[in-house]
Amino acid sequence: MPPPNEQRRAQLADAAIDLLVESGVHGVTHRAVDRRAGLPAGTASNYFRNREALLVATARRVVEQHQADMAEARRNDPAATSGKGDSVERAIELISGSLMLAGSLHRRRYLAIFELRLESLRRPALAAAIDELMVAMAAFTSGHHTDLGLRIPPAAIPPMLVMYGGALFALVTGPAEAVTPAAVRPLAIAIVEGGLAAARFMLSH
Repeated sequence: MPPPNEQRRAQLADAAIDLLVESGVHGVTHRAVDRRAGLPAGTASNYFRNREALLVATARRVVEQHQADMAEARRNDPAATSGKGDSVERAIELISGSLMLAGSLHRRRYLAIFELRLESLRRPALAAAIDELMVAMAAFTSGHHTDLGLRIPPAAIPPMLVMYGGALFALVTGPAEAVTPAAVRPLAIAIVEGGLAAARFMLSH
């Protein structure tokens, strides 16, 4: 049997993202994913042995796309190579940009991950997979900060991710027109300053 085609896996996961947003988890079946992706019947089941495997792969796809966006932001950050500039302000700018992108152009993918998180309350294997992805996301974010020369303590990252998730939930479940730079920047400030405050508290206790 040939090795799995990663491009085809991504195509199937992208179709599942669309179905999650439109129909919820119950709308995500192998047959529905095949139809949405425009692929022959049975394709999804060849890649994912059951619905749970399909849902886990969809969660992984969202995280991969988010990490790709972060990497792109790093390439476009003029201070990334020099490490110059105030770390807090640069972090606020990067998170503002990330929230704007996630809450507007890519809001469907994050609606999908929230659907999956809710479904994970009823599926222990899916919950374990998402928890594993969040641990990997924390490690990726720490490395991202290092690459950018940001002096954000590692202890600040987990609470920042929690606050980012809360802010993102509010943005993608609200009106799309409400996602503006003026609305997003205060959230980014709260995420960075809150994460730093949490890190100071943890280090002092």
